[in-house]
Amino acid sequence: MKRVVITGAGTINALAHDVKGTFEAFREGRSGITDLVIRDRDRLGIQIGGQVHDWDPETRFNRQQIALYDKFTQFTLLAAREAVAQSGLNFDGRLGYEAGVVLGTAAGGVNTWDENYRTVYEEGKNRVHPFVVPKLMNNAAASHLSVEFNLKGPAFTVATACASSNHAMGQAFHMIRSGMTQVMLTGGSESMLCFGGIKAWEGLRVMSRDACRPFSLNRNGMVQGEGAAVFVFEEYEHARQRGAEILAEVSGFAMTSDASDIVMPNKQGAARAISGALRDARLNGEEVGYINAHGTGTAANDKTECAAVADVFGHHADSLMISSTKSMHGHLIGGTGAVELLACIMALRDGVIAPTIGYEEPDPECALDVVPNTARDAKVDVVLSNAFAFGGLNAVLALRKV
Repeated sequence: MKRVVITGAGTINALAHDVKGTFEAFREGRSGITDLVIRDRDRLGIQIGGQVHDWDPETRFNRQQIALYDKFTQFTLLAAREAVAQSGLNFDGRLGYEAGVVLGTAAGGVNTWDENYRTVYEEGKNRVHPFVVPKLMNNAAASHLSVEFNLKGPAFTVATACASSNHAMGQAFHMIRSGMTQVMLTGGSESMLCFGGIKAWEGLRVMSRDACRPFSLNRNGMVQGEGAAVFVFEEYEHARQRGAEILAEVSGFAMTSDASDIVMPNKQGAARAISGALRDARLNGEEVGYINAHGTGTAANDKTECAAVADVFGHHADSLMISSTKSMHGHLIGGTGAVELLACIMALRDGVIAPTIGYEEPDPECALDVVPNTARDAKVDVVLSNAFAFGGLNAVLALRKV
């Protein structure tokens, strides 16, 4: 089997419009969760989120492109440009036929849905823009990436709720490891911070009105975010021969289904995904130094995840560092695993563990080292990234230092 490495990374999220700024925010333990600036905010019960501020699409795209690009696609393209630039790859020649793209999103063009429902139902108009369908479809971002970068291999989108990005990156990993492709652009994006998107989530009664406090006893729910992160996954020998800078190696992946409940997490399903990723990477549990947790800040998720980690790692669980960066950038739903992978790369390359901010009270059911409030300097060689989604869908990636 081929080895798979990461040679480029890009992002835009509530913390920063690039990877460097995101790393700085992680180190500082800075929150990007603010009061929302959206239409009809006063009609919402939830009025905070990890919103991308200072975003002007007209400085990035022309008028024709904006007519085709929902906000989630815009975010994806910006992140991909940063990742490809860092990788130094050019897909104009033969490589374009050996490269592809697989992305994760839960809802795709929600902003487009929201805008056009207003047009038809609120404003009473009988026509919408002819490009509404290609703008809102879940595969829009993947398709536009393939066009922009001349990627003529596999191109598709994975939609598995909050595990979408991890599932997508796992598929990219498998395609390169099997020899199907040499390079894949992968990651995920989401932009649901509009009236309709938030109103739908309010109905679930899992949202916090004030802050995201994963693992803290007084946590009271999740906070939505928006943005994207895209990575260049590349076959190791291909990267080595061209002298590419390697950010990390993707060494294992596993996915499971709880097959038990549509919204309540299941400890056994999560534990099987974690164990499966370790087996796939041929790792012992004791080699893992850090886990980027799913850590949503809901009572059910956090205690279930901690119990799964304790079951898999036994006594070593007490030595593990586990943190949730959702406390800073919010929960990007289908895009969240991609942004969280940045914290894993920072841990491996820079020896800095991103904290769980907002932590106020220990919870006996989350009695692990959750790196509370302050980033930590620590040398780690192996990390995991957890994603557990509605529908009982679990996806875990294992990365190692190169």
